[in-house]
Amino acid sequence: MATKTLTITEDAYNILAASKFRDESFSQEIKRVFARKNRKTLMDLFGILSNKEAAKMRNDLERIRKMNIELLDERLKRHESS
Repeated sequence: MATKTLTITEDAYNILAASKFRDESFSQEIKRVFARKNRKTLMDLFGILSNKEAAKMRNDLERIRKMNIELLDERLKRHESS
């Protein structure tokens, strides 16, 4: 397989090195990140949920947000009283 030499800044190298998997080469990481078949656009997702499913999901997310806010409020009150 032919190879090419790339020159990148140290900052770019550090970002690349920090995001690659332990046993992954830089070539493998670049292919994983930039391969077109792995990348989805918003248009790829358009229409996958019915209006009913989307409404149910929105309701679930709102319920989870409220629960998280309540949990954070409880923790804050405990922290302030200690």
